[in-house]
Amino acid sequence: MIQTVRGTRDILPDDMPLWHRVEAVAREAFRRYGFREIRTPIFEKTELFARGVGEATDIVHKEMYTFTDRARVDSIQSGGESLTLRPENTASVVRAYIQHKMFADKSPGELTKLYYIGQMFRRERPQAGRYRQFYQIGVEVMGSSDDPAIEAEVIEMLDWFLKELKITNTTLLINSVGEPASRAVYLETLREAIRPKLDQLCTDCHHRFETNALRVFDCKNESCQTVIKDLPTITDSLDEASRQHFEQFKAHLDARGIAYTVNPRMVRGLDYYTRTAFEIVGHDGLGAQNTLVGGGRYDGLSETIGGPPTKGFGFAFGLDRMVMALPESEAEQLRAADAPDVFIVFLGKTARAHSFTVAQQLRAAGVAVAMEFEDRKMKKAMAAADKARASFALIIGDNEVASGTYGLKNLKTGEQESLTLDEIISKFGSVPGAVATG
Repeated sequence: MIQTVRGTRDILPDDMPLWHRVEAVAREAFRRYGFREIRTPIFEKTELFARGVGEATDIVHKEMYTFTDRARVDSIQSGGESLTLRPENTASVVRAYIQHKMFADKSPGELTKLYYIGQMFRRERPQAGRYRQFYQIGVEVMGSSDDPAIEAEVIEMLDWFLKELKITNTTLLINSVGEPASRAVYLETLREAIRPKLDQLCTDCHHRFETNALRVFDCKNESCQTVIKDLPTITDSLDEASRQHFEQFKAHLDARGIAYTVNPRMVRGLDYYTRTAFEIVGHDGLGAQNTLVGGGRYDGLSETIGGPPTKGFGFAFGLDRMVMALPESEAEQLRAADAPDVFIVFLGKTARAHSFTVAQQLRAAGVAVAMEFEDRKMKKAMAAADKARASFALIIGDNEVASGTYGLKNLKTGEQESLTLDEIISKFGSVPGAVATG
């Protein structure tokens, strides 16, 4: 039997209400804070990620799905164009921002605020809530301003989003990774501190040491942690402008009543970050990989990929992990709300034919109706209604067809009443969870 590829999965109907809920709350948060949706291709020129994300990052170094496109007639002689399934979407959104000149009609200080929902691809070891094909939601704020109030407002939006989903057992971790110039000086200090302890670090950290020593802080290998915990942090080497920016950012969070913890060893895994970096970590059921949301400032990314000077700030989160973080009580309510309002139980051929008309009229009025097409005994038909998790069973037999009144049984309470079709439609206009009729 052919099954899913390792590191991928099917999202089954029972879980889809949870996914829809996360997406709907995210869209509402973005609407309230003035973000507009953008959709970019799922593959881009490899150069975009190599230059934008960074050659030294784990993503570019060992996780990208890259292939040669031989469809380009003008590039056959050179062996074809190198394309990559997007491993993240910030670089793609910034590329679109540049390509479509979204900055052209903006006044000084005016921001472009975009969000995306889509699939990403990384060739990495599957873990809880982490897959090789995964779904991500993120936002990007771009423009000429690097006001730290922008960052605080985005995190305020995230705070509302998580509370609306009833995900409350979380911690906001923040740090500043400074400007590229001051970071270069710090990197030399860091390399000197790591060099005598290289033999205690894993193979990946050896590569990070050679390409970008800051990435050593990204290592999750427990054997490396004893070295990492004693390394000098970038927070102690910030330039004055970055230090002031970070203090103002914290003051904005304080003013909004948003709690946070400064983590001087958090650097995030992408080379384009400058100044503010943050993560929101969860504490329930996510295992060691407990990061729910990650993001930061990326001033200079636009210039790196050939665009105009642009300030940027954003975040992304995986839907898989966010769905896992939903409280179980909330998840059960969402699954129940996705069940049909009515399951039609018919008895006999005449009732079966009549049931199709009744179902059609109920659906036209906005009621969710399920039914089977085989005639069953009452006991088995009611068992099917229970299995479908319907709120009510609508019983139709020959007597009901003749009288025009039907037995409507509440499957939660066991109460049953006899009602006309109009009365049933009116009743569902006032039943919690059912679609109101017009």
